[in-house]
Amino acid sequence: MIVNWAAFADAEPDLAKTVEDRFGAFTHHVLATLRKDGSPRLSGLEVRFLDGELWLGMMPGSLKALDLLRDPRFSLQANLGEGTGMGGGDVRISGRAVEVGDGEAVKSGYVKEVEPPQPFHLFRTELTEVVRTYVEDDTYLVVQVWKPGEPVRTLKRT
Repeated sequence: MIVNWAAFADAEPDLAKTVEDRFGAFTHHVLATLRKDGSPRLSGLEVRFLDGELWLGMMPGSLKALDLLRDPRFSLQANLGEGTGMGGGDVRISGRAVEVGDGEAVKSGYVKEVEPPQPFHLFRTELTEVVRTYVEDDTYLVVQVWKPGEPVRTLKRT
């Protein structure tokens, strides 16, 4: 089952809004990709929520782009911000990144809207998991986990 951002937001609008707000609070976030040898690579990244998609844009030939072209699996963590407050919680998105070709109309639309430096790699995301972790009432660690085709599962720990 392929799920883009719009499908997730339709299925879980409250969690989607919280996640989008957390990513919108800061410009730079952390992307995890897989190197040739299978070890993880962490890189800084800006993301966009636009036209029902979560977009990942990258410089041409960047190592993170080459990683995704070789193995599309990724995990993305929103910038936690300063201190330990984590207003809104810690949010992570995992999935697969699919490159959008230069000739595709959707890339032209993205360029008109975002005006990124040229040339660049653009990836559309297919979500496999969204996780939010936060503290409730200074007592509980709450973890919300969403996977395609399933309702949000909420775990509370003391």
